[in-house]
Amino acid sequence: MELKDLFEQAVANSRTLPETPGNDVLLKLYALYKQSTIGDVTTDGPVDPFNFIAKVKHSAWSGLKGKTKEAAMQEYADLVAQLKG
Repeated sequence: MELKDLFEQAVANSRTLPETPGNDVLLKLYALYKQSTIGDVTTDGPVDPFNFIAKVKHSAWSGLKGKTKEAAMQEYADLVAQLKG
């Protein structure tokens, strides 16, 4: 199976996980998804100092800077497969 197809299947599977993952795992899935589909973050973090969720999400995505889209897709697919059981 081609990596892009594997990734798209993992995205679909992530919506039907047997249990909702914890916040740390959800954040990692978010960051890997963004890195896979967009690449490195190119925007500054949120300006609102009280928008904690947006700040954490931006920080998680920024932490993947330099990781290739392909590597992020594979890591995303592997994580979803692990969560799926």
